[in-house]
Amino acid sequence: VFPFQSSHDKDVILNILGVLSDLLSLGTDRRIDYLISKGGSEALLQALAAAARAEPPDDDARRALPLGPVGRERKFGLKVQRLEATDVILSLTRKNLGHYLNLTHCLWVLRVCASSVTAGTTLGINGAMELLFKVITPYSKRHIRTVRAAIEALAALLKSKSNSRRAVNRGYLCGLLKLYQDWHHNDVSNDYIHIRRGLLICLKHITNIQLGRETFLDSRGMEILFTSVQDCLSFKNLDPIVTTVTQILRKCYPKEPLPVPTAGSSYSFSIPGKVSTECPCMVPEDDYESDGEEDVEKDLDNDDDETKEEDYDLETDVNKLRSRPVLDWPEEELKQYEAMCPELSCNFQDLELESEEEKSSEDNTENLPSTPSYLIPSATSVKHQNTQRTQSVTVTGPDPGEEDFNVPLQSWTKKEKCRWAQIAEKRDMVEAVQDADSCEGEDMARTHVVTLRPLPKEAAWYKQIFDIECEASINPSLGGRLKPSDIMKSLLKKHQGNMPFHNPCFYVSRAECVKSIPDYKFLAFPDFWGHQPPPCGKPMLERKYGVQRDRVLDDVRRLIQPSDVIGRTIFDLDEPSHSSPGAPDCLTFFSKFESGNLRKAIQVREFEYDLIMNADVNSSQHHQWFYFEVRDMKLAVPYRFNIINCEKFNSQFNYGMQLVMYSVKEALQGRPCWLRVGSDISYYKNHYRSCAAAAGGMRRKPYYTLAFSITFPHEDDVCYLAYHYPYTYSTMMSHLDILEQSRNPRKVYWRQQTLCQTLGGNPCPLLTITAMPESKKRDDLEQFHSRPYVFLMARVHPGESNASWVMKGTLEFLVSSDPIADLLRKCFIFKIVPMLNPDGVINGNHRCSLSGDDLNRQWLTPSSELHPTIYHSKGLLYYLRSVGRAPLVFCDYHGHSQKKNVFLYGCSIKETLWQAGCVVDTSVITEDVGYRTLPKILDKVAPAFVMNSCSFLVEKSRESTARVVAWQEMGVLRSYTMESTYCGCSHGLYKVS
Repeated sequence: VFPFQSSHDKDVILNILGVLSDLLSLGTDRRIDYLISKGGSEALLQALAAAARAEPPDDDARRALPLGPVGRERKFGLKVQRLEATDVILSLTRKNLGHYLNLTHCLWVLRVCASSVTAGTTLGINGAMELLFKVITPYSKRHIRTVRAAIEALAALLKSKSNSRRAVNRGYLCGLLKLYQDWHHNDVSNDYIHIRRGLLICLKHITNIQLGRETFLDSRGMEILFTSVQDCLSFKNLDPIVTTVTQILRKCYPKEPLPVPTAGSSYSFSIPGKVSTECPCMVPEDDYESDGEEDVEKDLDNDDDETKEEDYDLETDVNKLRSRPVLDWPEEELKQYEAMCPELSCNFQDLELESEEEKSSEDNTENLPSTPSYLIPSATSVKHQNTQRTQSVTVTGPDPGEEDFNVPLQSWTKKEKCRWAQIAEKRDMVEAVQDADSCEGEDMARTHVVTLRPLPKEAAWYKQIFDIECEASINPSLGGRLKPSDIMKSLLKKHQGNMPFHNPCFYVSRAECVKSIPDYKFLAFPDFWGHQPPPCGKPMLERKYGVQRDRVLDDVRRLIQPSDVIGRTIFDLDEPSHSSPGAPDCLTFFSKFESGNLRKAIQVREFEYDLIMNADVNSSQHHQWFYFEVRDMKLAVPYRFNIINCEKFNSQFNYGMQLVMYSVKEALQGRPCWLRVGSDISYYKNHYRSCAAAAGGMRRKPYYTLAFSITFPHEDDVCYLAYHYPYTYSTMMSHLDILEQSRNPRKVYWRQQTLCQTLGGNPCPLLTITAMPESKKRDDLEQFHSRPYVFLMARVHPGESNASWVMKGTLEFLVSSDPIADLLRKCFIFKIVPMLNPDGVINGNHRCSLSGDDLNRQWLTPSSELHPTIYHSKGLLYYLRSVGRAPLVFCDYHGHSQKKNVFLYGCSIKETLWQAGCVVDTSVITEDVGYRTLPKILDKVAPAFVMNSCSFLVEKSRESTARVVAWQEMGVLRSYTMESTYCGCSHGLYKVS
């Protein structure tokens, strides 16, 4: 095949190699691949080595010509080593230092040889880098191809860590910085971008090692590259240089812990049987410099890179997939759940009388039948005290200067309280007789009072909102003081009552019962006042090109220009005394209300703030959900906010998602809406690292920054910012009260009970919804009792507030007069737990409960003390199974932070085995494909649902989730997790651009 292997005529061999080189350079990649497949690379290397061993040695560089194209083979470097050709190639390069055409070809071969780290290390030991630095010269217009080839070969060699260390020890890093500066300053016409970028790639490889980063910092590399890149930002063709410089700066930015005293939450809770431990973050600085080689950085502005799916951890054990464990719940414990299913034993003897009473209840709601009394399961018989660290917030009263607006809502709610709130009190008092920790019982014991946060301070604005006769009281210049009750009366008069399923009276009544770790004293105005849907749909935010790198460069500017940084702490949960609220020319922050999450706010520049989210209670992780108040803003000024301790490696904020904002001034002017806001939004890895303890003893995890800018609509407004539309525990409870009142009692069977008390002492509601029997005739009652169950749950993860909004819509539909809803009620009994993790929602957690556990990973062996809502939900499911009434459908509502649309996860043996590549014997493994029925129906009737996003695979890492446990242990074929997006739809009727 290769006659030059057997020929000894030099001219013949060189001619053949020349023809071969021309064929490879002019042809397609198929020619190169064909040559490689036929052993061409080995033949060429053998010929080269043979020529070097000849007497006299043949050092004609033309023998290396075809090696450049065939060097694309993955194992080429290993073949070079095996055939002992590294020294030959290096020797050939040295002998042609004065012959630039031959030298260029030798350098190309040297580059492809260094593609193997082992071969590159050998070349580095034998002096390849010293040779290359003789070729790489300062700025010159001569021998450009040779200089470029030498730089590319050096970059390939520096992929080896040992070569990088060798380069640093011999001072080559400083030399590369000087070379880059020289080429940058002299290449004013930008003709040699490839050479400048090649030098940067060499620096990028060297700084993959700790020694390289340290030397780079000591050599003022950050300042040099930061200054030089400023000249490139306005030229589109220089983007490759800007991107590479940004990657180097990000990597070399000194790693440090978050500016908080501990990695754990600011709040703590005493867990039965556990010893609370603090996770210190103040570790030696050098501990944050030993991260080793950084992951390969992706192009910062590549918007086309979609989040890659994680590798499946599929369960391939057929016995586990097919297992249906026997009932392992103690029979005596199951009896307690009988009271939670009164619909199975109710004979409706008083149906007609009951209906009449319910009809008349529209005028006298006190006649409504209350929930049957039974013993409410509690987390533990011992009441555990909610504790807070000494450094944490201790709310002892109103903040200075806020007493004018701190409204004791309990005083007015007793006078203005709506009639249905009285029924709620009556029902709670029934339960309180049997449960000492009942909400109302506790409320009476401690006289829990919540107050409204201060409103905007502008006196002229108050005149527009409140009554004219109060002007003397409103205007500070007249020395007047507006009484809290007057403010509240004026607010209630202003409230138009046009918000569906919301009533401030109901909300306050429920909020007074809430038990929180910080013992919240304030209400967030949006939750109290309510909100309407946005006036119109909004497209996805179009991301500006280069916004992410601009954010990163601004971060680097802090390091090299520290005098520009204010560094003033404005808000701090851990050290309130260190905060500077109300300081001139700065915003004021607050988050000490239900579902609020903001741990610290630091003013960086006049209109820029770093924000830190609080970790989940008894945890040092799960930073994603935020909800806080901001005030004292200026008009027409863009404020930049950086939330610097996000944890997920990617976010929908990089793909058009915006946060939500609620303006108090807008609300009181008749436009109470949560609106999507934010410009220049970017989500990227920063220089902060978690401590080893916070990472579970593993490698320290990086944090990510969510950066966004907001121009507020009003001056001195009070605005609320949140990750997604908030849905608090009190909101849910008040919604349930309104739903119960608004239903048609003749058609809708509704029972609201308490599943259990949470670890924090809050009741977890359980709903039963179905159609009332047509009559008390035997056939109608049998049809009522025999209806199959549908079991729905939501909000096991507190930060997934979209799951609660979907559940709210589900409940409103199920009790409505819609014919389809009526049909569903007549066909099924709906058992619903609308909020599985009340404590997490109340205390602003993102994923965990007060025990610090992800409740959706506790379904295999839940603890009655640590995970009461999961324990009793599973117990109720076991009870239904034990009486032959296992649910027909089980669905757990969730929210997905990285995907759009709505979709389901289900369970299938065959699909799991097929995806894992296992052989499936259909004669042995049979499966009912009914698990696909509901997704197919939703794909036809629900515009937001996308069947292609559904998955029915069973993963080992999900074996303790509600979906898998209900499928395996309860035998529920149609067991699902329903995921809803935070950020619109990419298909169908609701598709957004």
